[in-house]
Amino acid sequence: MHEDFERCVRAVQSKDTRFDGWFFTAVLTTKIYCRPGCPAVPPKPENMTFYPSAAAAQAAGFRACKRCRPDASPGSPQWNERADLVARAMRLIADGVVDRDGVPGLAARLGYSTRQVERQLLAELGAGPLALARAQRAQTARLLIDTSALSMAEVAFAAGFASIRTFNDTVREVFALTPSELRARTRRTPAPVSGVLPLRLPYRAPLCPDNLFGHLAATAVPGVEEWRDGAYRRTLRLAHGHGVVSLRPEAGHIACLLSLTDWRDLSNAISRCRWLLDLDADPVAVDGLLRGDPVLAPYVDKAPGRRVPRTVDGAEFAVRAVLGQQVSTAAARTLAGRLVAAHGEPVADPDPSGGLTRLFPSPAALAELDPAVPAMPRTRVATLTGLVAALAAGDVDLDVGSDWQLARSRLAALPGIGPWTVEAVAMRALGDPDAFLPTDLGVRLAAGRLGLPATPAALTRRAAAWRPWRAYAVQYLWATGDHPINLLPGA
Repeated sequence: MHEDFERCVRAVQSKDTRFDGWFFTAVLTTKIYCRPGCPAVPPKPENMTFYPSAAAAQAAGFRACKRCRPDASPGSPQWNERADLVARAMRLIADGVVDRDGVPGLAARLGYSTRQVERQLLAELGAGPLALARAQRAQTARLLIDTSALSMAEVAFAAGFASIRTFNDTVREVFALTPSELRARTRRTPAPVSGVLPLRLPYRAPLCPDNLFGHLAATAVPGVEEWRDGAYRRTLRLAHGHGVVSLRPEAGHIACLLSLTDWRDLSNAISRCRWLLDLDADPVAVDGLLRGDPVLAPYVDKAPGRRVPRTVDGAEFAVRAVLGQQVSTAAARTLAGRLVAAHGEPVADPDPSGGLTRLFPSPAALAELDPAVPAMPRTRVATLTGLVAALAAGDVDLDVGSDWQLARSRLAALPGIGPWTVEAVAMRALGDPDAFLPTDLGVRLAAGRLGLPATPAALTRRAAAWRPWRAYAVQYLWATGDHPINLLPGA
């Protein structure tokens, strides 16, 4: 979009926050860059230029606006909508792969050479993987400077900087202030070092929390997840340790409380939480298309902004999807809870009244599973053990940067993995916005209520009009029923 000058100018002049994260406005006279919805007086068009990423604006010598905080805008929705190399790379960079494994590690995960990855990112985003990761480190550093009482040395290493000098230079270059000056500007009381870090996760309005949090609460696995005091809480397995997060829907943002055993996992944890809640979606585009169908229009108008509830761990969701094959939500929770109790790594809940006690078992831990233990039909036990073996061996990749179609084909090749499981994983683990579940019982019941075709093949043909947002159409179809997944607990 940044190449459409007139459209960008109109968005900036109208201070349209819907385009925050889509592109960044750089002001030639002041050498600052802003989000489109910046509340300041818009510059003259002849003084504007536009960039597709904050990293590109920084590389061109612009510093972040102190008023609109472009570094804290929602992420571009196109990285979640697309399955090409650039989109996969951006998802992995957001997940911290470059900080952990470098650019060669990123390229290896993508299956391309380092040169190919750098060339494509530069061509589309105006910045290479190192610059993009540097921009993310700067954003994480500012977040910690503003909201925690960590020392500057601790902030530097928690944000992923290799040295204090690089941290200081980057902060001064990006924000035109020293780290100490940035902290002095904050109006909030920093959180204690040993405590829980409070954050605000922005999103594009509208957002309907009912199905999003209702689904997570209704399917919560005991010990790993819970709904407590109006918030969804869960444990997180991260690169350097583990964490516990609390997520609560608020007006204009998601209130997030994070407790981590290693601060280096902060950006990774934030990325996982945003992915879980689908916060970088573009609800205006999604609802605009779905509203064009007279069958869905009343449900879109009633509760616009439905998101797809995802997962913080693709392998975890795949295991849970197999456990949920042909059983009720309650039965699936019970089975998952037993696995967690037997194989999950113990953790301490930072909330004395909380009930989070375990991490969901890793594929490696479940690879030792005794086939005679799970109280399931023998065929489903075989499916579970086959899936776990494929995940543990790396034959099936379900992380945020995976190839959607390759993951689908490899899942489908496993014994006992049918179309429903493949598409459920594609929707909630891989994040494919066009994943569709025509054989799902809830979808079929909704189709019957709405007069849509009853057979999977006919319904799939009818759903072609909802592409590329069929995963969101499923959320609206599910909303026609009275299942607990559609209700915000306590509402």
